[in-house]
Amino acid sequence: MSSINLTSTRTCTSTTWLLFIHFVLYLPLLHALHFDYPDFKDANGIVTSGQANITEGILRLTNGSRITTVGRAVYDKQVRLWDNSTGKVTDFTTSFDFSIKKMGNDPIGADGFAFFLAKNGSQSPDRSHGGCFGLISNCTYNSADGLVAVEFDTFRNSVDRGSNHFAIDVNSIYSVKTVEMTRPLNDGSKIHVAINYIYSTNNFSVTLSFLESSSSNDHGSFNIWTLIDIPRVMPEYATVGFAAGTGTYTQKHEVLSWEFNSTESPAGEREINSTGWSPAGNNEQGRMNNVAVVVGPVVGGFFIIVVIGLFYWRRAQGVVEFEDQEGTSGFENAMNREFDHNTGPRRYSYSEMVRATNNFAKQGLLGEGGFGEVYKGFLSQLNMTIAVKRVSKRSKQGRKEYISEVKIISGLRHRNLVKLMGWCHEKGELLLIYEFMPNGSLDSHLFRDKTMLKWAVRYKIALGLASALLYLHEESDQSVIHRDIKSSNIMLDSDFNTKLGDFGLARLMDEDAVAKTTALAGTFGYMAPEYISKGKASKASDVYSFGVVALEIACGRKSIESNSDASLAAWVWEMYGEDRVVDVVDKRLGMEFEAKELECLVNVGLWCAHPDHTLRPSIRQALQVLKFEAHFPDLPKSMPPPNYNLGSLEEEPPVPSSAAAHNSLSFTSINVGR
Repeated sequence: MSSINLTSTRTCTSTTWLLFIHFVLYLPLLHALHFDYPDFKDANGIVTSGQANITEGILRLTNGSRITTVGRAVYDKQVRLWDNSTGKVTDFTTSFDFSIKKMGNDPIGADGFAFFLAKNGSQSPDRSHGGCFGLISNCTYNSADGLVAVEFDTFRNSVDRGSNHFAIDVNSIYSVKTVEMTRPLNDGSKIHVAINYIYSTNNFSVTLSFLESSSSNDHGSFNIWTLIDIPRVMPEYATVGFAAGTGTYTQKHEVLSWEFNSTESPAGEREINSTGWSPAGNNEQGRMNNVAVVVGPVVGGFFIIVVIGLFYWRRAQGVVEFEDQEGTSGFENAMNREFDHNTGPRRYSYSEMVRATNNFAKQGLLGEGGFGEVYKGFLSQLNMTIAVKRVSKRSKQGRKEYISEVKIISGLRHRNLVKLMGWCHEKGELLLIYEFMPNGSLDSHLFRDKTMLKWAVRYKIALGLASALLYLHEESDQSVIHRDIKSSNIMLDSDFNTKLGDFGLARLMDEDAVAKTTALAGTFGYMAPEYISKGKASKASDVYSFGVVALEIACGRKSIESNSDASLAAWVWEMYGEDRVVDVVDKRLGMEFEAKELECLVNVGLWCAHPDHTLRPSIRQALQVLKFEAHFPDLPKSMPPPNYNLGSLEEEPPVPSSAAAHNSLSFTSINVGR
């Protein structure tokens, strides 16, 4: 017995050494770029050219005093977007506030500005004023390699559909996606923009929000997205910044704040000067980057020597084996020890899963996505039909999400959560075994040609989803943020009961606060504005996702339709403001629905999907309204602007005025370990 313990201890020590070596060697390689300018009073790191300058803490790209001008400002360190040697690609998110104001003597303002990623060392070319935004010379006829931009355009040129829009440009000023605005961009309003890129889905998304109210009944927030394969479009290293242009008319283009975050960046930054890229210069951050570049390889080289020596020394003593007799790797052994502590789900062998799925036969394929594939199977020893998720080997977060799902969902027990039956990691495969859901996912019924859900079933599904989320947030042993609540992650059993699944992105909360995440995760259209902008998940961001799903259930429409510029929430809020809630119901239902329940579901959906996270309910409050145990919330007639201040996320949501006096509505603070 003592011999077994000794071998186990030695193997564990070897594994620990390897993990430590891996961490030390790859720490410099995973260095991410982050900077944050709440204003530009301390603008170290910003390089301006052309008419651009920084005064009074404001980055002014053009000041409105001259025509046919260009102003440009970039961050003085390049962004490494991808690594040719490893194949790793950077995810990034950036947000900024800006203001555009036309000058008093001009009947209209022109032309606009753009946020851009361009080839490293890129400069404003000649003849790039006006609608070329300082990006491309004579842009009506020319294109550029290695350019991705988001333009904010206030003048209709020959390449534009309208004179007031924002759009996504790739290698050309001819936009790939455009949103025409109902409110002027150049009326001097403060506007917030959040841009997010997720390489695993190639999703490049932009959210624009007016931060100041308007007398017009417009949407406070606009969304746009497209698919961009960054390694195919951009070089490894890029310049990031802003550029503006004026033509025969003038206007002010001012950037008020700017934050940028990249993750999974395969290397550090280098500084930029007027001739291109060079090693970091005199500022302190540059010196620290140089230290990282020098020290990383030195330390790494030292530990390579140490680990090789240790490996051969221990191998000579016959105690280092990274593969056992069945071919199970050190990682798999470590995971077995970790998962075996869990109760409920059990470990299955790979051979059992091969038999259960008929060797993962194509005819048993239930679905597939960025995570991998799901197969139908049958466990003869339990006489049970199962669903087996086979995590894709191409998924860059596959192992991390696999571990997260097993560890988190194993400790959860609720009637509205998908039951995890077991797990398997052998022969390089990561498999998750679930109870089989005969009626598939909610999205297949709402948006595809599957069974049309009757109203009573829809309302039951909404109640079940709220109940599942209440359990995760308040009733489980430790509070859980799901982070990816969407209709395709909601499964339906034989009786169309809700079963929330896919906990690969879920995170435990040590306290009632925001979850510190290093990378944005989730699905665009379901992500809260403050989460897109700041990358901080919370119970409030989960509630936002629930609100979007509630609206999808009522309307039978996707959160973002490919043929619509407005989000589902924005469209429903517009109809709500016009007292036309009954017109949002899924047309396939005809008149077969309960009007009072429809009104309730829409009100709760909008309340939960409120752009201001401080005005959203807790999921307990939302569920009480859905059960008609509390009055409807008092919502504004037009969609309010988002609130990106995260300081209040730890606080309890306020009581809505119309429900404050209702005796049966009990508002309790959310505590861990209920």
